[in-house]
Amino acid sequence: MSAATRPSKLFKNLNAKIASIPMILTALCVFVGGTTWTVVYSFTDSKLLPRLRFVGIEQYERLWASQRWIVSIENLAIYGILSLVFSLVIGFLLAALLDQKIRFEDTFRTIFLYPFALSFIVTGLVWQWILNPQFGVQGIVRGLGWESFSFDPLYNADIVIYGIMIAGLWQGTGLVMCLMLAGLRGIDEDIWKAARVDGIPMWKTYLFIVIPMMRPVFITTLVIIASGIVKLYDLVVAQTGGGPGNASEVPAKYVYEFMFRAQNLGQGFAASTMMLLTVAIIVVPWAYLEFGRRR
Repeated sequence: MSAATRPSKLFKNLNAKIASIPMILTALCVFVGGTTWTVVYSFTDSKLLPRLRFVGIEQYERLWASQRWIVSIENLAIYGILSLVFSLVIGFLLAALLDQKIRFEDTFRTIFLYPFALSFIVTGLVWQWILNPQFGVQGIVRGLGWESFSFDPLYNADIVIYGIMIAGLWQGTGLVMCLMLAGLRGIDEDIWKAARVDGIPMWKTYLFIVIPMMRPVFITTLVIIASGIVKLYDLVVAQTGGGPGNASEVPAKYVYEFMFRAQNLGQGFAASTMMLLTVAIIVVPWAYLEFGRRR
């Protein structure tokens, strides 16, 4: 590129670049500034109010010595891995079915997407009633004569996180379906025709041709799902409040409890920093592999 060409590209769309300056400055102050502030104060002994009295890594030592924090990390890992797998699989299967130009497609699409319009609090309360052993699924089945039937995941410490995951899947799978359906509708019809002419079974067409072509859609969906997993809070509060005991504790709830109820800002900041670090460890290598090797 010549030196004369560079300035012309630099001043291209100048009005748009100038207009974006306030947004860029706001993002830097709010996100970068807030993140830096949180990390710095995680090394202090801040209680009710933040104070710059540094204690080194004491807050992090207390954090990782806390069984409550360990349980929250384990729960988030279980919820995250299973949610990613089931959301992608179920969402893609639903999208593939709707892509067959079935009757009442608009109605089915609306039904599947409708739960996403509800807040997590409403979803959590609805599924708290559905999974209630007295008048939920267990109560209904026992009322039909199966007295030995047991289904109370929200009241069983060993499987409570799976009960929360059911509600999360019910709400979020519809959005995944719509994203996948949009990706499927973007596949050229000639590809389907060529696959049929060559006698390739439909499942092989999806597995070896369509899914690789939908890689950008899968990446976008993965980012959306992952962002919802990391900030998991509302469903837990609405369904179990973190119980039984601390069996359904998650990192976001741990941060909230220590920052606003236990009045221990230093511990809350340390937990927030660890959440940020976890996301960075996952996202930064992925972003580099995805975009860093390209121009």
